[in-house]
Amino acid sequence: MIRRSLFLLALLLAAPLPAAPLRLDSGVRQVTLLELYTSQGCSSCPPAERWLNKLVDDDDLWTEIVPLAFHVDYWDYLGWQDPYAAPAYGERQRDYARAGRSSTVYTPGFFANGREWRGWTFGLGPRRSDRQPGRLVATVDAGAIQAGFPAAGKPLELHVALLGFGLETAVERGENRGRRLPQEFVVLAHSVHASDTGQWQVELPRAGPDQAQRYAIALWVSTPDNPAPLQATGGWLPREPAAAASRRASRD
Repeated sequence: MIRRSLFLLALLLAAPLPAAPLRLDSGVRQVTLLELYTSQGCSSCPPAERWLNKLVDDDDLWTEIVPLAFHVDYWDYLGWQDPYAAPAYGERQRDYARAGRSSTVYTPGFFANGREWRGWTFGLGPRRSDRQPGRLVATVDAGAIQAGFPAAGKPLELHVALLGFGLETAVERGENRGRRLPQEFVVLAHSVHASDTGQWQVELPRAGPDQAQRYAIALWVSTPDNPAPLQATGGWLPREPAAAASRRASRD
């Protein structure tokens, strides 16, 4: 009986514990959403990606700055199809141009809180915002997201991006042929959810086949007529929720 009890106890101790819910809180002051528009088919993009990759170890990651890399598909015709690119990501960049936030569409292109930004070329980070738009608060639990932001009686959109880390691609053709590109903060999936109340209950977006060494989530709120973020937050995900989303996507 004692041996059996010890055996059962050992099994319980060895079993993986369910991941605790991830709680995100931007605080009142505006957190900087830093967007990089990039492509594996663009020879000018690797330096910008190397600069972005360093933010993985930044002390202000998630609390002061939420970085992400949207891979665009408009350079695929040069000979290399970027596996992380989506037409919608290039369209979001065009939305910034249509809104007068940039003069043209190009890569590598950075936007900090919805404004064109080139400080990375000087080794600088974006200046912290003094705005206080309100708190974006969210809980992520077993692939379900509950989020809230002060609506002030106007329609809002919640953006949810699943980010992949530790990715590396051997490029076989195009401008970066023969190079191995290490990439972080890659947007693997992105979804947008409307609300008139500033409250959301949505699912973590699905990714492709499980491939990243680590995952994170980025959330931001904007108005339907303007791609610029009002507030942002983000954080590291336990591996299981993101991996489960990848498995569901591969089954579908």
